[in-house]
Amino acid sequence: MKNTVILLTLMAVAFATANCTSVQNDPIKEATVASVESSNTPTDVPVGLTVGSRAPELEYTSPDGKMIKLSSLKGQVVLIDFWAAWCPPCRAENPNLVSTYNQFKNSDFKTGKGFTIYSVSLDQQKEKWVAAIKSDNLSWAYHVSDLKGWQSVPAAMYQVRSIPASFLIDGNGVIVATNLRGSALSAKLTELLK
Repeated sequence: MKNTVILLTLMAVAFATANCTSVQNDPIKEATVASVESSNTPTDVPVGLTVGSRAPELEYTSPDGKMIKLSSLKGQVVLIDFWAAWCPPCRAENPNLVSTYNQFKNSDFKTGKGFTIYSVSLDQQKEKWVAAIKSDNLSWAYHVSDLKGWQSVPAAMYQVRSIPASFLIDGNGVIVATNLRGSALSAKLTELLK
């Protein structure tokens, strides 16, 4: 009898605890969801790496030594593209990026004017990085790297564990898609047109 009472008591506690956590609302989660759904201003949207989050700021060095901030591209739709000169799948994707860039660079989008690419290289050798930019005709102006390879700070910030990897952000800096390749990138950009 004593064992039955203990068992019933434990079951009642477990049941009550389970109901509290599953029935209770999470005010932080609700506020986050509400701010994403009800706001168009990036300061109201939490920074994160998922669709609907504001992309974390990046500021890294271009091949000519200039610092380029991701936020300096505000107002444009931007593909943040993580790649490297030594990466065959990245190099195979580059002709698609060039074509897509040329097709959409002057387009009007619902949340921005123009499309560009913020290329983040995971190279360690500047000469090979610059040669790949030239060889692959990557004509956009926003190429950056800290030249740390897989120890790259921006790659770590964006939790990049394989390349190519990408994040498409709208004119407000909000992530609208991730890891689009081939025709999927053009299709998503077409969807975002005015």
